[in-house]
Amino acid sequence: MRKIIDSSDAPSAIGTYNQGIETDGLVFTSGQIGLDPSTGKMVDGGIDAQTIQSLQNIDVILRAVHLDRAAIAKLTVFVKDLNDFPSVNKAFENYFEGIEYPARSTVEVSELPLGALVEIECIATK
Repeated sequence: MRKIIDSSDAPSAIGTYNQGIETDGLVFTSGQIGLDPSTGKMVDGGIDAQTIQSLQNIDVILRAVHLDRAAIAKLTVFVKDLNDFPSVNKAFENYFEGIEYPARSTVEVSELPLGALVEIECIATK
């Protein structure tokens, strides 16, 4: 059975999609950008702040189905500039401190929604 995940603590979808879907013991989040859910605006601070906020948005969506970052199996990271990889990697080191790293792909793209510098999507396990 599929369950739509909709947390008022995460940014609302800006298109025709859900924040996440839970199905068959897996949770799939839509790509999260550095939107502050309380303002609906991109956080200041460039790639570092946007990466942290994207991960925090994923945290909120996972909490809506009683999971935490330890449940993350795979992340796909889209960056506007692959030269930002060291900054993104540092944020991931801090985010996953003390737990195992998930699988991850990182790709450079030409544009992201609302001018974001990074977008992260997640697959987690129940």
